[in-house]
Amino acid sequence: MLAEHIKSTIRDIPDFPQKGVIFRDITPILKDSRLCNSIILHIRNRYKDNPPDAIAAMESRGFLFGFLLAHTLQVPFIPIRKKGKLPFHKFSQSYDLEYGKAEVEIHTDALIPGQKVMIHDDLLATGGTAKAAAQLIRKLEGKIHSFNFIVELEFLNGRDILNLYKADVFSLVHYK
Repeated sequence: MLAEHIKSTIRDIPDFPQKGVIFRDITPILKDSRLCNSIILHIRNRYKDNPPDAIAAMESRGFLFGFLLAHTLQVPFIPIRKKGKLPFHKFSQSYDLEYGKAEVEIHTDALIPGQKVMIHDDLLATGGTAKAAAQLIRKLEGKIHSFNFIVELEFLNGRDILNLYKADVFSLVHYK
């Protein structure tokens, strides 16, 4: 099963980025091109009957699969970057992390108003990053099509925040 293969490939790093946190490192997945392809095909097949108009992904690990998904679904890719990384006119959104605060930005011309946007990231924890991305998409008058993650840390209840958007929330691997 795909989820089990992914879970067995993910590397757990204790006490990163701070003591008490177990970081779920997806970079070992990137060494397995067949596994990467299986992930992309699985997600593509999930949305083939109701594809998004665009895919937005968060810097930096969200970019790894977000761009591939956009390419495979043949839709535009929208980068959502950390503050200060985008060169053009932009909107910003601050949010809380499970261990701090951050801010992300999007170009003001990143999408066409009314486009249905899938928001992709490697990991769903508290939901703060994905919620900030959704707020940016809405500032540009886009619609939230879905949220998509490789890993979900269920014990942090991030899905609860995203369910408020009444959009599909999908994760391949779950940690309870």
